[in-house]
Amino acid sequence: MNDAATHAVLSVQGVSRSFGGLCAVNDVRLDVPRGSLSALIGPNGAGKTTLFALVSGFLKPDRGTVRFQGQDITGQAPHRNAALGMTRTFQIVQPFAQQTVRQNIAVGAHLRTLGRREALAQAEEVAQRVGLASQLDKPASDLTVAGRKRLELARALATRPQLLLLDEVLAGLNPSEIAQMIPVVRGIADSGITVLMIEHVMQAVMNLAQHVWVLAQGQLIANGTPAEVTRDERVIEAYLGHGMAARLRAAEVRP
Repeated sequence: MNDAATHAVLSVQGVSRSFGGLCAVNDVRLDVPRGSLSALIGPNGAGKTTLFALVSGFLKPDRGTVRFQGQDITGQAPHRNAALGMTRTFQIVQPFAQQTVRQNIAVGAHLRTLGRREALAQAEEVAQRVGLASQLDKPASDLTVAGRKRLELARALATRPQLLLLDEVLAGLNPSEIAQMIPVVRGIADSGITVLMIEHVMQAVMNLAQHVWVLAQGQLIANGTPAEVTRDERVIEAYLGHGMAARLRAAEVRP
């Protein structure tokens, strides 16, 4: 095991997964440092969400290993990984529509506590962190898209993760909502939780991420700081395009 893997909260080594004749993820290797806020980017169909599923246990890799905090968790069930401290969100948000926001968040809190009163109290604390405190008693079905995104984030936070995998938490939000969500994500990372996010909103990636991995056709084609990957010709050709890359460089914002 290399030094980076030894000090990583998450180490993915040579992970591959095929579906029929299609290789969705091919020999992916990455090490996520503890306490970091990193991003995984790439075009639609690149294999990003499949990689999240392989890491979190929703899918088993054909080859390769996944280690979390030094422990081999390859193919381990998601609930066991959550108990260890790894939690993920989903791009398509599906709250318990007839329950309140408070009750939805409490579902996540029950991973660490059996008491209903304590879980509901923890839900209130988490709601404060994600900007849902004023909507705690509202049915989840009444939330806007932005509200549901915050609720998905809150349910994950309520499990008290050490590693949080965010799958397009900004998807479907307008520019104002994105601007309001960015400090929430940054605050989570500042609290000591390691964050790895899949994201297409490149301005947010430039603003938030310390390190970026770029996936295309199931393979990692580049990694580095946001500024470095936006200058990489492979990334420009496969994903950004020259116009977007130039705009990002011109408006470069360092985290």
